Amino acid sequence: MKIHQIRSATIIVTYNNKRFIIDPWFMPKDYMEGFETGLNSDIRQPRVELPSDFDVNNLNLDAIILTHFHPDHWDEFAQKSLDKDLPFFVQNEFDRDIIKSQGFSDVRIMSENGTDFDGITLYRTDCQHGRREVIEPVCRQVGMPYDASGVVFRAANEKTLYVAGDTIWCDEPQNAIDKYSPEVIVINSCGATVKIGERLIMDIDDVKAISDYAKNSLIIASHMDTVSHLTVTREDIKSLNLKNVIVPDDNEVLTF
Repeated sequence: MKIHQIRSATIIVTYNNKRFIIDPWFMPKDYMEGFETGLNSDIRQPRVELPSDFDVNNLNLDAIILTHFHPDHWDEFAQKSLDKDLPFFVQNEFDRDIIKSQGFSDVRIMSENGTDFDGITLYRTDCQHGRREVIEPVCRQVGMPYDASGVVFRAANEKTLYVAGDTIWCDEPQNAIDKYSPEVIVINSCGATVKIGERLIMDIDDVKAISDYAKNSLIIASHMDTVSHLTVTREDIKSLNLKNVIVPDDNEVLTF
């Protein structure tokens, strides 16, 4: 298994000799305004460029995974540049219909009971993209879907990988850890926060909590240092000195 941290929540996972790109966000630095409902809405995003050697034509992908349809996880640049015939895995019918309308021909909904792909089983997992009772109404107000998902990778000759997706630390990721006992966990952990003070994904306290709960897992902090409404940086997490937490730089490749 290899995990290539590209930028923000965009990673490439090489698993059982197959290459998946997750949440491809390819727009150039400062292309998009900050989120109106988020902190630091005056700061444009992405805050940083893609790695200088990033070339979508040389990714050698086998599949695409979209954890949810938000504009910092999927954009027009990814839509236009990725192969429309690649298998494309999504969380639900809403996301499937959008991706199919954009010209992708092989769009599959991941199942919580497992979806097979060339010797790999993908399990969709649940999230709370911020406390549901608070953030779901905010999403409705701005016409943005609330639901997000994670995904668990399993194969006979690989460690179990859990990509938690955009979620806070709550029952949903805890249940996924209990159910699948992943050796490797990727968490989105920049503490993105809306103006009313609610976090949308994991913050410092959540990182400490999952580190303590999943003591036997190696935890990778992703979705860092890029969106306008972040409240946690890579340096903040590194300063915790948690033995089971790795904070990769953009363009860093981790091999297991």
